[in-house]
Amino acid sequence: NKLLSMKKRIVFLLLLLSFSKTNAQEIERTELGLDLTFVASNFGGTVGLGSKFGIKMGEYLIAGPSVRYQRSWNNNIAAQTKSGFNIFGGGIFAHARFFNAMFVGAEFEYLRSPYTSFGFLTASTQWSSTLFLGGGLSLELNESIRLNAGIMYDIINHINSPLRSQYFMKNAQGFLLPVIYRIAFFFPLS
Repeated sequence: NKLLSMKKRIVFLLLLLSFSKTNAQEIERTELGLDLTFVASNFGGTVGLGSKFGIKMGEYLIAGPSVRYQRSWNNNIAAQTKSGFNIFGGGIFAHARFFNAMFVGAEFEYLRSPYTSFGFLTASTQWSSTLFLGGGLSLELNESIRLNAGIMYDIINHINSPLRSQYFMKNAQGFLLPVIYRIAFFFPLS
C-alpha cells in the first residue's frame, strides 16, 4: 500500500540522516535529551519518559536514536475497575536549531500499543508508528542544559497510536487533531 511505502521511505531517509558517516571534525558533541510525559485525572492517566541520544553535526543539526517508556492506567468509576498497560519502543529524531531561539524537527517512533486498529484496548501486542513534525523554542540556558519546548504534529496519525491520549487540539468539527506538546531537556555528554 502507498502509505506503508511512504513510511518506509521516510524511515530510510531519517536513518540515513541519523547514522550517516561523518568525519570527526563535523561532530561537535553528543547530548542526552529527556522528555517527561504526565497526564492524570480521576479516570486515569499516563506517566512516561522519552530519551534521545543526539549527535550534534555542524552548527545547527542534532540527530540520533530515541527510546520511550510510558505507564498508563484507567479507572472505570462506574464499574469500579482499574486497568493499566505499558507503552515502549524506539525510533530516531533529527532537530535543526537556529539562533539559540528555535528548533524544527522530526521524531519517528515505533511503539508497542495496547490498542487495536479500531482504537479499543486489547490484550495482544500491537505496534504503531508515529512521525511527529514540528518546532518551537530552543534555548541554551547555560553551558550544561538546553530547553526545547514545541508543538508536534503526527503526520501518520495511526488509529492505534498509544499517544492519542496526549492530543490536545480539536478542529472545527470537534475531532482531536494529532498534536502534542513536547518539552525536552538536553544535557551535553561530550
